[in-house]
Amino acid sequence: MKTEATRAAYGRALEALGHSRTDVVVLDADLSGSTKTAAFGKSFPDRFFNMGVAECNMMGFAAGLALSGKTVFASSFAIFAAGKAWEQIRQSICVPNLNVKIVASHAGITVGEDGASHQMLEDIALMRVLPRMKVVVPADSKQTEAAVEAIATTEGPCYMRTSRAATPVMDDAPDFVFGKAVVHRKGSDLALVACGVEVYQCLLAADELSQEGVECTIVDCATVDPLDAETVCEAARTCGRVMTVEEHQIVGGLGEAVAGTLLENGALVPMRRHGMTGQFGQTGPAAALLDHYHLDGPGIAEKARRFLGETR
Repeated sequence: MKTEATRAAYGRALEALGHSRTDVVVLDADLSGSTKTAAFGKSFPDRFFNMGVAECNMMGFAAGLALSGKTVFASSFAIFAAGKAWEQIRQSICVPNLNVKIVASHAGITVGEDGASHQMLEDIALMRVLPRMKVVVPADSKQTEAAVEAIATTEGPCYMRTSRAATPVMDDAPDFVFGKAVVHRKGSDLALVACGVEVYQCLLAADELSQEGVECTIVDCATVDPLDAETVCEAARTCGRVMTVEEHQIVGGLGEAVAGTLLENGALVPMRRHGMTGQFGQTGPAAALLDHYHLDGPGIAEKARRFLGETR
């Protein structure tokens, strides 16, 4: 199966967007080789600005460009884009509801060898709490390319998380539509609801569980906010149990978004959140870290078995 990091797909889609949209301007914080905005900068040097190691200033600059009618894409590592510049994002972008698209790479434990300081595990929580901010976490490069097009035409601020590590490209998956969850497979025993790199790992877990007679529905919430309540609730009611899986703290992330949605829509079923549980990451290869934190296919399958055993 072909693999590609979602950040690479972002760079390719962004350059393509530059050819069709002359209003698109791109900012980067001296990391364009890693975030993959460099291709846009090479093709459109008059619409690309390297702001240096100054993320807070970059967000203010992005707000100014958006006020002048531009559609602005601003990129850095997630720890800096979502963490360091949070106040500027809130005050200068979200309060006035500006057309700034923050695309942050190197999030989650699959940042790998960069270690805990760079493995941003709180960005989804920080972004989804902001009024007017839309949050997208694509699962593969196919979704990423479609998501770039979608957020470019979505009014107001957007945050998209991309990965450092290469992940399988799911060519047979349904097309991405902003605001809609994707159902990859249907079962009746357990709904696995995931986003980002964990979607493919959930598919591996579902294959393993299927051999034991447990059939899972896999719901891919690439749009974390606004969450597709209809699809999530339908999966919960059909399966009677939900387990969310994310490469993020379970506090404030996808799991809590799903829990709140089920509660508010009267779809209360036994539920388990699986992700990072109040700890920081550590240095190591991405695959080894997924294994260590039980966020790979076998680890998810084992967590699912325990959950099912507790609720039967």
